Amino acid sequence: MGPVCQPPVNKGLRRERELPNKPTFVPVVAVALVSPQQRILMQRRSPGRDFAGLWEFPGGKIEAGESPESALCREIAEELGIDLDASALEPVSFSSDRRQPPRPRQPHVILLYSCRTWRGEPASLDAAEIAWIPPEDLLSLAMPPLDVPLAQALLRLVCTTVHT
Repeated sequence: MGPVCQPPVNKGLRRERELPNKPTFVPVVAVALVSPQQRILMQRRSPGRDFAGLWEFPGGKIEAGESPESALCREIAEELGIDLDASALEPVSFSSDRRQPPRPRQPHVILLYSCRTWRGEPASLDAAEIAWIPPEDLLSLAMPPLDVPLAQALLRLVCTTVHT
C-alpha cells in the first residue's frame, strides 16, 4: 500500500477566517416598472444626495437577512407607496462598479428587475420627482453610471418583448 496523501494546508483559509465579516460590496436592488403603454418609471435623485438630480431606477440597499425580492418590495413601498408582488418581479440584468470608487464609497452591485403589475398609484415619496419615460427617450436621461448599462439591458428586453 502506497503513502497516504494529505491535502495541503490552506494557510490563506486561516487568515480569511480572521478577517472581519463585512461585505466587499453594497448589494442594491432596483425595478423598472413598465406601464401597459410600455413607459418606464424613473425617479430623479433628491438634492443633497450622491448623484443628485440624475435619473435612476427606484430601489435601494438590501438589508441583512433580506432576499433581493423582499428588499425590493420594501424599498418600493417606502419610495413610491405601491405594493409589489415578489412573484411578479422578473430579473433583467445587473451592474457593478468596474473600478474601486473613491473612498468612502464602497463598490455597489445593482440587481435590476422589471415589473408590469403593482397595487396602488406610484408617488414620489423619496425622490425629487418621478416620470413615465418612453423607451426611446430612456438613454437620453442623465443617469448615475451604474444605471446606464441597466437601461441598455432593459431596452433590449422591452424592444424584444414588444416586437415578438
